[in-house]
Order: sequence, then structure tokens, then C-alpha cells
Amino acid sequence: MTQILTDLTPDLMPELKPDLKPDLKTFADLNLDRAMLDAVAKLGYDEPTPVQEQAIPQILAGRDVVGCAQTGTGKTAAFVLPILQRLGRGTGVRALVVTPTRELCAQIDEVARICARCNGQHVVAVYGGVPYEPQVQKVRRGVDLVIATPGRLLDMIQRGDLTLSKVEIIVLDEADRMLDMGFWPDVQRIIRKLPEKRQNLLFSATMSRGVLEAVRDTLHDPARIQIGEVAMPVDEVEQAVYPVTAEQKTELLVHFLREQKPTRTLIFTRTKHKADRLATHLTRHGIKGTIMHSNRTQSQREHALEGFKNGRYSVLIATDIVARGIDVEGISHVVNYDIPAKPEDYVHRIGRTARAGASGEAMILLTAEDVHELKAIERLIGSEIERRDLPGFTYDHRHIPESKDVPKRPGKLLYRGGAQRAMQRGFHFSKKGAH
Repeated sequence: MTQILTDLTPDLMPELKPDLKPDLKTFADLNLDRAMLDAVAKLGYDEPTPVQEQAIPQILAGRDVVGCAQTGTGKTAAFVLPILQRLGRGTGVRALVVTPTRELCAQIDEVARICARCNGQHVVAVYGGVPYEPQVQKVRRGVDLVIATPGRLLDMIQRGDLTLSKVEIIVLDEADRMLDMGFWPDVQRIIRKLPEKRQNLLFSATMSRGVLEAVRDTLHDPARIQIGEVAMPVDEVEQAVYPVTAEQKTELLVHFLREQKPTRTLIFTRTKHKADRLATHLTRHGIKGTIMHSNRTQSQREHALEGFKNGRYSVLIATDIVARGIDVEGISHVVNYDIPAKPEDYVHRIGRTARAGASGEAMILLTAEDVHELKAIERLIGSEIERRDLPGFTYDHRHIPESKDVPKRPGKLLYRGGAQRAMQRGFHFSKKGAH
């Protein structure tokens, strides 16, 4: 299980400072200039969120920042606003945001463009899955802030179409996700191409030990910003477990969607093939849904997300690889059709609902094969999730143990002959291991 920030030992990151808790009430109190206050108004914020209260003054002061906050807390504006104010006017790429997915790249770009227009600056999003040349043309016309996924960014650098020699500020957004997805070698290559003197910002919903170990030598006297419990679901999400046999799982989902008619439902599956099959099944039952996973082209993914946003589709079926790139207001339900293998991914999934203070519901369709994964989730969030039956649904016989009755997951079987030979040589095995 990914280790979260609160579990880190002091020797790993001794330079992290305690949480900063200023008593600031308005964006004007954060020392934003007139242009950025205009941007705030266009973004629709009335008052700063906690992460914005803490991050904006530190970034404006030039501090390195490690920010850990739940999704839906205004994290993007928390770094975009002060970055653009600090840059002022200049030439060349002077700020860089690196993020793991195309969708998240596009979401940040949407916020950054609104802010940049108020300041006469230029922003370009650089990511794969779309034609290369139009992005290069935008870069050549002049850009202050580049928002990029690692692969396309390195491609542009290697072709000589983009240089990072003037970068003053770098943001690694969802840094732990980039590590999980195997992007970290690319991120390290990008960092090596930056000027040594720069401001470093890390933002994520969780912060793994591996990421902090990787960037420990990069950070300089960083301020730590932690909003709420790290990696805990937002309080407004109502969570429930629906025990069901594997054979009835799809039937139960169809019954829920047809009878309760949720306004906007995000469904997660473990695999792309499962997502495709589920979408086909829902269509047969008259449920308008769309699909989003890594096998879809960029235009297909954008079409799916836009259709989900504007209500053309009431259901979006996705895999975890795009979970953090989905930022849609008004998601009423998140359904874990397949329970995630990593408990942290459950937190990221359900963070798609109950955003910015709204309410929402998260459902787990639990089969007997999933009980260990559920128990790991409950350990992470610190409580058992209520079990419910769906009204009006006829269940087959179920035998799904309660979490308190789930035995410890069996370990690997040892070859007994090897164990006997080890004991003959003086090694003895116990619960604490060999000695």
C-alpha cells in the first residue's frame, strides 16, 4: 500500500515545515494583484479555499511547497494564480506544470488560460494523442507557462522545438500518480534539463514515500501544506457497500440506474475490456453511457468527457488510469463496479463526487472475492462502510463475510522441504520471520 505523508519518518524529510494556518478571509488578503483578482472573479470563486489560503502566499514568497490536499479543493488555482503573478512579463517558457494524464493537463490548461488572459500572458498545453504540429506552432508563437504530460514534453525537447533553459518555476501535479504510472524516469529527465536555481512545487491528493525520496534533494526549505486528513475521503461523500454475487453484479447496477435514476453517475472498472463490455450491456438496457480509458483516442476521450459534462450521457464508465483527469461538477454517484486493488485509488475515485462542498454518494458492489480489498480500504479510511441492500432487487443466495469476520489474507505457500533444510542449518521461522 502506498505510504502517505503522515506516515513518513522525520529522517526522510526533516526540512518539511509544520502546517501553515494563516487567518485570511479574502483573495485580496493573499496579496494577489488586480489582474489575478480579476481572474479569480472569472473563475467564480467568492472566497479562498483552505489550500488556496495556505499555498498562494507561500508561492508568491518564492518558497518551495509540498502540497497535499483532497481533490475538489481548488488546488489548480492555488498554484496557477501565484505562478502567473510571479512571472510578470518576459520571454520564453518560464513556468512548467507536469502532470500524468491528458485529461488533467486539459483541465489545468482551462483554468490557466482564464488567468493568463487577465495578465496578457500565454499558456500552451502539450500532451499526446493529438497532432504534434499545432502544439509546436503555439509554442513557437511565444508562451510563458507550459502544461504538459511527460512523453510529449520530452518529444518536443528532443526535436529541439522547446527549451526549458529559462524555467523559473516547476509544478509536479499528482506526482505520486506519475510514479505509480511509471512516468518517474521521464520526470527525472525533465528535471535535469531545468536551471538549478528555480522554485519547486509538488501538489497531490496523496504523497507517497517514493516520491518524496525521489525529490528530497530537489526541494529547498519547502513549506508543507496539508489540508484535512491525507488520503481521506471528503466528509460530504455518503459511502455504502452493496454485497452481491459476481453473477448478479451487472443486473444490480442496471436495476439501480433504471429505478433510482441518478443525475450523473461515474462508474469505475478495473480493466478497459470490462468497461467496454459494461457499456454495451447498459446500452442494451436503454441506459445512455459513454466510455473513457487509455485505448480510446484523445478525440474520443474529449467527446466522452464533454458529453458527460453537458448531460448528453448520464453515465461515464472509466478506468483508474484516467480517474484524476475527470473533473466534472454535479457527479451525484460514484459506483465502484470493480473494487480497486489499491485502497488509495478508492479515495481518488470517490473524490470525483462531493466536490467543492457539494454532496454525493459512493457505492461499492462487493462480491465474495473482494472482501480483502474492502478491508484494506476500511483500514485506510479508519472506519467500516455501511452495508446495504438495494430496495426492490431480488438477490440470489449470498455468502459474503462481514469485514470483522474476514480472515487474514493467506500468504505465499512455502516449499516444506526447503523450510526443513533451513531449520537443519540453524534457521528457525516464526511470525517475526527467520532468525
